Amino acid sequence: MAKDWLELRQHADTGIETIRAHFEGHAYDPHWHDSYLVGITLSGTQQFHCRRERHRSTPGDAFLLEPGEIHDGDAPVEGGFTYLTFYLDDHWLSDTLRGLYESVPSSYSLHFSHTIAREPQLIRAIAHTFYALHSEEMRIVQQSAMDGLLSQLTHHCQWRRRLPSQLQSTAIAHRARDYLHAHIGDNVGLSDLARETGTDRFTLTRCFKREFHLSPHAWLIQLRLATARSQLAKGETPADVAAALGFADQSHLGRWFQRAYRLSPAHYRRLCTNLPDDDGK
Repeated sequence: MAKDWLELRQHADTGIETIRAHFEGHAYDPHWHDSYLVGITLSGTQQFHCRRERHRSTPGDAFLLEPGEIHDGDAPVEGGFTYLTFYLDDHWLSDTLRGLYESVPSSYSLHFSHTIAREPQLIRAIAHTFYALHSEEMRIVQQSAMDGLLSQLTHHCQWRRRLPSQLQSTAIAHRARDYLHAHIGDNVGLSDLARETGTDRFTLTRCFKREFHLSPHAWLIQLRLATARSQLAKGETPADVAAALGFADQSHLGRWFQRAYRLSPAHYRRLCTNLPDDDGK
């Protein structure tokens, strides 16, 4: 009998999602988020792949993931694992932390130094912020907790500038990514992306994989899932979301969504909006 469970709440003021969950065995398939992910393992051992490495997070560990970083999850030992996490908007976090440094050029981007961090003060800040948001504490308590977390995160962040040798490949990949964003619901082919970026299909795919660690097709699926998550949280129905984002039908969306997030689209929508489930999956 499955013993998995998941609690999800969406903070009214900021839209930050807070999640506390327990999984045994396989937790979720490889996927990415369009936000920074910050969390801690509460019990057991959480295993996941990220940045081409296998990580194990145990109680007292924080995990820090950037937007677009592919990760999966499973419990390698009996009893599973329990964790808490929340998502921070990438533009908000980058702009806020940029203001805490004396001078950071706009050409630099924000990165977490390590995927796993074992710093007690950071662990306490993450836990305090999570419970302040998840338990709907007074706004002054929530905002003070967020300020404390941001202060701790500055010790685990770095600003990077790309090397000149990377710029051409990066530019091709980002033009392709922007095209996929603009045509998210269309039946896009590699030939369309090659034409848009002024290169051939093989060079395009090679540059895209180097930058985003996924093929254009696999990345498009993840983009559609992340966008579906956002639209469902606003109350749109699974049927409408599936049609708008290019999924074959509502069941097609449901299968991908369940694999990535361990929730059906309808259940996720209800958790975020308190609207009743429709007839969809």
